[in-house]
Amino acid sequence: MNYPDFINATRDQSRELFKTIPDTMKGIGALSKAAKESPAIGGKEKEFVALGIAVAVRCEPCIAFHVEALMKAGATREELGDVLAMCIQMGGGPAVMYAGKALDCWDQLTTA
Repeated sequence: MNYPDFINATRDQSRELFKTIPDTMKGIGALSKAAKESPAIGGKEKEFVALGIAVAVRCEPCIAFHVEALMKAGATREELGDVLAMCIQMGGGPAVMYAGKALDCWDQLTTA
């Protein structure tokens, strides 16, 4: 999979959803903003939590967006690896498959 293209296509789909159901999409945006603005833990840590959940529920678009956000938040590939190890520890075999997707996404976005 080409993750940079996948991210762009997913963003385009979200824009179409916004045009179709603006109130719902605004609500999701407000929820996301509120969760991210809470000061108890930092943004990078929140993105690691979100990535862990994305791997657990097998949401490839979520994986791509949270990997991208982690890169912007200053995460390292080594930190990503530690989080993916925890995902695998908690999720077993299926988590291995989606952890691999998260690592592939990181590597593609690094070279993009």
